[in-house]
Amino acid sequence: MTFKIIRITSLLGLLLTAGACNEFVDINSDPNNPTTPVLELLLPATQVSMTGSLRDVNQGTSVLVQHLYTNNASRNFQDGTDYQQSWNGLYTQVLNDLEIIIEEGTRQNRWDYVSIAKLEKAYIYSIMVDLWGDIPFTEASKGNTVSDPVFETGATIYDKLFTLIDEALADANKGAFAIQPASADIIYRGDKNAWIRMGNSLKLKLFNQIRLVQPEKAKTGINALLSANAPLISANTQDFSFRFGSSETPANRHPWHRAEYQASKSYYMSQGFIERLFNNDDPRIRYYFFRQTPNYTVGFTPTGNGYFGRYTGDPTASPNDNALKATVGVYPAGGLYDNAPINNIPASNTFVTNTGATGAPKVVTNTDGTGAGVFPFITNAMVKFILAEAALTLGTTGDARQLFQDGITAHLNSVNTISSTSGNSAPAIPAASITAFAANRASQFTAADDAGKLTLVMTQKYIALYGNGIESYNDYRRTGLPVLPAPIAPLNTFPLRLTYSITELSTNANVSSKADQVQTAQQTTPVFWDK
Repeated sequence: MTFKIIRITSLLGLLLTAGACNEFVDINSDPNNPTTPVLELLLPATQVSMTGSLRDVNQGTSVLVQHLYTNNASRNFQDGTDYQQSWNGLYTQVLNDLEIIIEEGTRQNRWDYVSIAKLEKAYIYSIMVDLWGDIPFTEASKGNTVSDPVFETGATIYDKLFTLIDEALADANKGAFAIQPASADIIYRGDKNAWIRMGNSLKLKLFNQIRLVQPEKAKTGINALLSANAPLISANTQDFSFRFGSSETPANRHPWHRAEYQASKSYYMSQGFIERLFNNDDPRIRYYFFRQTPNYTVGFTPTGNGYFGRYTGDPTASPNDNALKATVGVYPAGGLYDNAPINNIPASNTFVTNTGATGAPKVVTNTDGTGAGVFPFITNAMVKFILAEAALTLGTTGDARQLFQDGITAHLNSVNTISSTSGNSAPAIPAASITAFAANRASQFTAADDAGKLTLVMTQKYIALYGNGIESYNDYRRTGLPVLPAPIAPLNTFPLRLTYSITELSTNANVSSKADQVQTAQQTTPVFWDK
């Protein structure tokens, strides 16, 4: 299941290096002795490669939604190289191998492999539409037989993805679902029911995604899932997510841990996000961030409590402050839990206090924490928040308040689980605190008007999505919630799509003649579901 730390180092060692899974592209090919593709080797390769290929877009979108800070991205600047590795890796590695699994699995009547591959394919293409808008789809699935695949509209592709998901769910019931060895499916260990829940939950997410432009289709689709009692992800153990390992050599740790738990660091923590948690008495602050110093008031942090980050769009050059700035914590990156006293905690706080805070800040190294974190793709908490949003905005079945409260509870429990199973020393958020915190937010929900209720749902989902900037970027463009501070010194407008791979634009004859025009339009052209 997803909470079991995967230690297949022969696969995960390739995860976060450049060209993460090139070794897998020809895993079954020997030019002197051709062989049939081996499904049990290709499938885990796609799951590793999918996670690795989403690294750069997850980093970029996490900066855009102010979960993290890097200079240019936080000022809304992007170019054709920023997400090139993600684009190229998804098309040339993951999706290519998934097509091989679908074709070979169909030939062998291995519908279990076919079903999983189709669901992975649907998930990846949905994310690519969400991020880039118009992309190659039908002709891209033909591999090297088409050198210049046609770009299709996001709306057209979404319609095809609904069909693809239904095909995958039907395939799952065609024959024995018997992935052997179970480790050939890194994510769900060959659990048929888990993949069915994932497929239905993906449909739910996509229906909700289109609610602004196709409200009736969205409402009908969601209610159909609910009235049919279609199994959804409804427990944290069913999350569609990827667990990282703890190995430094070969490297299979969470990418944020690898980037931060060293002398040089890739990010600042987002000061606005830190203050959102600090000012709202959110217990996740000690799990999300680790302070390297107890008190820092010079520069960018006004609180004097060691939470030294940067506000979005700050154009100031980076001084030699790697040993001072706050860094990622135990969730989701598998770093350290911050158990040091915090200055300036309001006396009225209930959930963030200094009771039992006996630790001390320290300058982190690669021996601190394990890196055995998580990339949450679609989770129980996300499903609850989606259902709450749909109930509020579409009138779908469900008690929005209870779903909102359940989403908060699910995520706090997930923080506990990831922290306790990552090999790090992190105390659990007490069950009584989880119950009280969720009830406190639910009381705010009850007191709010309809607009306030939606703001609360999207704000709590935004906080819970730390570690998945992609989905938070989707939500922010779709709802404008939560309200984020404007960049201090923006270089451009907020990007409504990510930039295309410069390689694709320069080599694909369908767009190469107008590459500059197409790329420029990405900044200001909404995806089809963004109204």
